[in-house]
Amino acid sequence: MAKADIDFEKELWDAANELRGAISENNYKNYILPLVFLKHLSERYDIVYDELENQLNDPESEYFTKDKEEKKYVLGDKDEYRSRYTFVIPEKASWQYLKDNAEQDDLKVRVDDAFDVLQDLLTDYNPQLNNLLPRIFVKSELSAKQTGGIINLLSHPKFSEKENPESDIIGRIYEYYIGKFAMAEGSGAGQFFTPGSIVRLLVELLQPYKGRIFDPACGSGGMFVQSLKFIKEHGGNKTDISIYGQERTAQTLRLCLMNLLLRDLAFDIQLGNSLLDDKFSDLKADFIIANPPFNVSAWHPEDLPDGDPRLFGPKEEFTTDGSANYMWMQTFWSHLSDTGTAGIVMANGAMTSNTKGEKNVREHMVNNSMVDAIVRMPDKLFLTTGIPACLFILSKNRDGKDGKQRERTNEILFIDASKLGTMASRKLRVFEDNDLTKIAEAYHNWRTPKGKYEDVDGFVKAASIEEVQKQDYKLTPGIYVGTEAEEDDGIPFEEKMAGLKTQLLEQFGKGEELKKQIVANFDNIAQ
Repeated sequence: MAKADIDFEKELWDAANELRGAISENNYKNYILPLVFLKHLSERYDIVYDELENQLNDPESEYFTKDKEEKKYVLGDKDEYRSRYTFVIPEKASWQYLKDNAEQDDLKVRVDDAFDVLQDLLTDYNPQLNNLLPRIFVKSELSAKQTGGIINLLSHPKFSEKENPESDIIGRIYEYYIGKFAMAEGSGAGQFFTPGSIVRLLVELLQPYKGRIFDPACGSGGMFVQSLKFIKEHGGNKTDISIYGQERTAQTLRLCLMNLLLRDLAFDIQLGNSLLDDKFSDLKADFIIANPPFNVSAWHPEDLPDGDPRLFGPKEEFTTDGSANYMWMQTFWSHLSDTGTAGIVMANGAMTSNTKGEKNVREHMVNNSMVDAIVRMPDKLFLTTGIPACLFILSKNRDGKDGKQRERTNEILFIDASKLGTMASRKLRVFEDNDLTKIAEAYHNWRTPKGKYEDVDGFVKAASIEEVQKQDYKLTPGIYVGTEAEEDDGIPFEEKMAGLKTQLLEQFGKGEELKKQIVANFDNIAQ
């Protein structure tokens, strides 16, 4: 992840390492995160129980009563807990019970039994939460001792929400593990983990205070969590947002549902492939914040219906089997409300791709004033891929009619942030607060009526649609702000490889000549 924002990484990673040898690293999350989630539900119940008990004994409270039977009824009333986003947790599903039995030989059975109890509560609350906590410990290779070791480590007082009521402690533990497991797993984890730096930047750009937030490639839910943090930091109310998401992998969907339940957010998250099976065809979102998988090939555009309403034109001209990048763009656009804005992470190649099915979409987007801004990002922001990335900001709110933003239909803002960020480790770059502020302020100053915007050589430029058309619809910021675009030289991969091969063969030939010359020189010396 980005710079650690918690001070207990060692203890958390020690807990994960209890699994070493019995579980492969890329499966750690499936054992650790459900336990973290169980701990949250259990502690949340304890906290609400204490709150209710205090209210029942407080003469100033409307709950006050001296009737023991009434107290007992209220303290066991599931609706009282549900109204406070929690459940009545039976003793055998409580964290304290598992902790008390952490040395028992049948601990794995007790954990799975606790999962069963919680699963029944969750399914009864919302059928969408079915199979969130499957029985996984008994059939695992973990020993009872290893399982007890995890429970004991996670029982440290500094991991307790009761001990740290203001700090979203469990949410932060969950986030830490998601990032750490992504590092351990390598490229496969990219499907469910977007680095905090990128998510924060998107949220600062879009400022999703109120309305419907949608992510059709939602992974573990990082975009939603960061949106919630933004709202809290700016004094907003989480009840002003509603969350919609789609995720194609069942295991990752479970991570997302747990992540959202930890934050007591209202949501509708569906399982499915957003490109071919859009579960929210009628949804119009105020904000779309997404990091779809880059450059997905063989995604089967032929399976789209001929009149798919998302497409900007005929299927054979506005899709390509070689990459789904621009099908994602059309999907995002179709889901925006009349004043909606989308912030999308894309591979840099999307800015210049000349493949017919992609370039046609890009030309349509530029010509029809759909693109609000492009941000080129630095390398090494991702733990899980070396592919350079950029942000596309698309907006249906470019005419200035809402009074909050100015009319800018004939402009696109280009920001080159490729030199920003700080190396947090040899492999990972992060955006500092001042980097985020610099990028977000440039965008907001440009689009707001009273913003004091100026082009800055090498960093930001408001280019006209005509300028972009003259550049053959290339969207690389470096072309406009005045810096060279290193990654996007426009040379097709095949040509580049052929050129490298020719160059290599020439060098091999020179090497052979040099070798002969050296041998001849030795022979001359020997004589």
